[in-house]
Amino acid sequence: MKTKHPIRALCQALEVSANGYYAWRQRQERPSQRTQEDQRLKERIGQIHQQSRQTYGSPRIMEALQQSGQRHGRNRIARLMREQGLWGRPKRRFRVSATDSNHDQPIAPNRLAEAPVPQAPNQLWVADITYVSSAQGWVYVAAILDLYSRRIVGWAVSSQINTALVLAALEMARCHRQPPAGLIFHSDRGVQYASLEYRQALAAAAMVASMSCKATCYDNAVMESFWSTAEEQPAEG
Repeated sequence: MKTKHPIRALCQALEVSANGYYAWRQRQERPSQRTQEDQRLKERIGQIHQQSRQTYGSPRIMEALQQSGQRHGRNRIARLMREQGLWGRPKRRFRVSATDSNHDQPIAPNRLAEAPVPQAPNQLWVADITYVSSAQGWVYVAAILDLYSRRIVGWAVSSQINTALVLAALEMARCHRQPPAGLIFHSDRGVQYASLEYRQALAAAAMVASMSCKATCYDNAVMESFWSTAEEQPAEG
């Protein structure tokens, strides 16, 4: 319509101030202050992430920003990292192996590699097992992390590394979150996750199994990053 009639004539007919209309259009065309701030923060996050050799997750990036006088919430930083497809890649370190991939059980394809970035909780979970020292000696810890929120949704501890351990973590996550059908469940190729009992549990919960490529921890980098961060936290006394 504005191509056939002058803007001021249209504003007069609609009893709208021409100056008000132009001010409104300028606001629509200009990004909001929050959007501009997010864009500047994204650039700074990207710089810190590259300087860390892509090893920093949202907690460490938040600390780096605080050291330079910028205070931003961890949730905001995590959201902006997700929008850019950034996550903390674990540094190579020695850790007692908790995975036996030498078995004859079926291996699920790596669906994580081609899955879109999750847009809500309970769309993509990643799982892993680690080996930690406790007051009672060395124990195994199985955990499940929601890739959207980066929160642990299920966990279990045992002195034995077996299917019962990972099933206990899965049951906690399933009961607490009640995930919808079609959730992608990603793990390594360990026999615990490939066992018939575990595959049946995933099928009963309508979850889609996904497994990392052989001997490639970076396929499960977010979970590895969580273990790295957890190991660095001081013990409570």
